[in-house]
Amino acid sequence: MLEKLFKIKENKTDVKTEILAGITIFMTMAYILAVNPSILSAAGMDAGAVFTATALASLIGTVCMALFANYPFALAPGMGLNAYFAYTVVLGMGYTWQTALTAVFLEGIIFILLSLFRIREKIFNAIPYNLKQAVSVGIGLFIAFIGLQNAKIVIGGATLVELFSLEGYNSANGVTATFQDAGITVLLAIIGVIITAILVIKQIKGNILWGILSTWAIGIVCQLFGLYIPNPGLGFYSLLPDFSKGLSIPSLAPVFGKLDFSQIFSGQFLIVMFAFLFVDMFDTLGTLIGVASKADMLDEKGKLPKIKGALLADAVATTAGAVLGTSTTTTYVESASGVSEGGRTGLTAITTAVLFGLALFLSPIFLAIPSFATAPALIIVGFYMLSAVNKIDFSDMGEGIPCFIAIIAMPFFYSISEGISMGVLSYVGINLITGKAKEKNISVLMYILAVLFLLKYIFL
Repeated sequence: MLEKLFKIKENKTDVKTEILAGITIFMTMAYILAVNPSILSAAGMDAGAVFTATALASLIGTVCMALFANYPFALAPGMGLNAYFAYTVVLGMGYTWQTALTAVFLEGIIFILLSLFRIREKIFNAIPYNLKQAVSVGIGLFIAFIGLQNAKIVIGGATLVELFSLEGYNSANGVTATFQDAGITVLLAIIGVIITAILVIKQIKGNILWGILSTWAIGIVCQLFGLYIPNPGLGFYSLLPDFSKGLSIPSLAPVFGKLDFSQIFSGQFLIVMFAFLFVDMFDTLGTLIGVASKADMLDEKGKLPKIKGALLADAVATTAGAVLGTSTTTTYVESASGVSEGGRTGLTAITTAVLFGLALFLSPIFLAIPSFATAPALIIVGFYMLSAVNKIDFSDMGEGIPCFIAIIAMPFFYSISEGISMGVLSYVGINLITGKAKEKNISVLMYILAVLFLLKYIFL
């Protein structure tokens, strides 16, 4: 049955590899179950209800990805989009969280229509091959940067970012952290990177997953011996699972179906909806390009087969997530961790989805895994994705310079979509001005995208 449904042999994989890859993906993105409720609660939403909505939206979206496209990609409420939802739309613009959920819901409906009529697919296929590879490299740097930040190896400072030091960390955050809370976690993350790197070099099956678990286990030992002392006030929590509240699932009622359509005809609402639409579209396209490129899923023309199903899964997940009570649900770049483990089919996604379902009952265990334990996985996956740089033709400056711009824009601007925007704008602009546009056979859609990106920077 599994073979018939997921074509495991055809994709040159096996059930064990797929399941292990699915577990790995979940481990690297389980943090969203803790982070999303924290962010959306700032907008006045019930944190427990948001936790349940987050898990269910992730489960539904990831199952859709498996069934619609048979790809090993997982979905969950997107980081960045949830911050935009809470801090910009609700706290900044003054909209209620119910109205913000409505903007996400309508964005999802528009996405479904764009996916059914293959408009998003055409956008994907219009992006040149070299630029697609650059997106993969840029995402690699981006998620490695996220890993470094999650581990606090990199912190804010006088030079924008700098290597961790207690003095610098305390100064940047206005706190009084010590070695036994902030300092030891940085050391544990570095140890985790070394452990994971050794496992990768030794080609140990499940190296990334074992790296996460090993780092967490060492952290627990440090806590038991008093080397790590939890400091919740600074965000350093106990590494031991907390079952004091039992295994009950938080009620979804406070946020389920709480949509408010009263503001949908205002001009500002349309801008908000377009912003959600824009960021989600190009974050998703960027993630699909990058992760699919890493998995060698692109065909000889640089196109992703069954992309319509993948995009439709993303759109359905966003719509369902809004009804459940969470911000935009999107394809996660952490899926690259499972791809690196050999995941190639929807069975990987189904495994991840099942774990999101189990997380509803066993949340104390999953939420106990700290960011310093998952950070090494993101850093190593960043290394994996960086390898796509070898596929970029840097000998042609008309290709190489836009690719370089796209690559550096993602980590420096902290946005996958900005990297794509800059890449497309520079690709079209440079080749048009130098008279090579006809030689490059730039599609009409690329010109349209460039104009839209330009208008975005002018008016948004």
